[in-house]
Amino acid sequence: MHRLTVIMPVYNEHTNLGEWLSEVSDYCLEKGSRLILVDDGSTDGSRAIVNTFSHFEHVTVLRHKLNKGYGAALKTGLQACQTEYAVTIDADGQHFTGDIERLFQVITSADADLVVGSRQNQLKASFFRGMGKRFIRNLARVLMTVPVHDLNSGMKMYRTGLAVKYLPLLPDTMAFSDIITLVFLNNRDLVLEEPIRVKARIHGKSAITLQTAFQTIMEVIHIVILFNPMKIFLPLSLLCFIGTVAWGLPFILQGRGVSMGSLLGIITTLLLFLLGLIAEQLSLIRRNQIKNN
Repeated sequence: MHRLTVIMPVYNEHTNLGEWLSEVSDYCLEKGSRLILVDDGSTDGSRAIVNTFSHFEHVTVLRHKLNKGYGAALKTGLQACQTEYAVTIDADGQHFTGDIERLFQVITSADADLVVGSRQNQLKASFFRGMGKRFIRNLARVLMTVPVHDLNSGMKMYRTGLAVKYLPLLPDTMAFSDIITLVFLNNRDLVLEEPIRVKARIHGKSAITLQTAFQTIMEVIHIVILFNPMKIFLPLSLLCFIGTVAWGLPFILQGRGVSMGSLLGIITTLLLFLLGLIAEQLSLIRRNQIKNN
């Protein structure tokens, strides 16, 4: 019985795809695993390469008519997965098939829910990309408990049922990789990290841009508001209160009463706190809906 499915989203990677896809297909055939290829509206030769594997019994080919995004492709693959576990890998040929087996051993032996393939101390990213990754990781750690180093690793192994349950919370963009890890962590699922190796990209360039980083930051904030909104609203309320006291105290000490600015600050402080309470209640309702699905 098949227990593992390898899911590979493909978008305009024809220069890297040929040999890598053959290697992954052979690995799945040898290990008795399934392979799901999701062509996310490729406009180069990627679709033709993917088509050559569609006749294999262990391979399922899915397509988006138009490019929907990295996260959307992974959602399509996970929804089609019928095995207990699923592992996602990138189509750029930077991963090693041997690491799939390592992650599978970890998730089954530890009865884990998610195993993140950590690229820590592997190939160095560019200065700006590395700085962006550190900023996003540190932001996430300020807002929530994050014991994982490599949030946006493309190689992750999931307990399929849980991953599919969480899909409605996840974005269609590149931020999917970061956010799904945070969702597992916040739902108190067992998340482990296992070192993997990566190869240097031979052809093409990464799809990660400044826009990707901005989208990820916004999605991190959205997830925090969903799971623990007071982490955002309470500090904002306290900052507003401190600012109000600092502004209004000199007026009071001078006997000039409470200024209009102080009244506005007090109202804003209360509004932020009350918004936090409302968001907390909505968050509880949404989390209960997810658990009951």
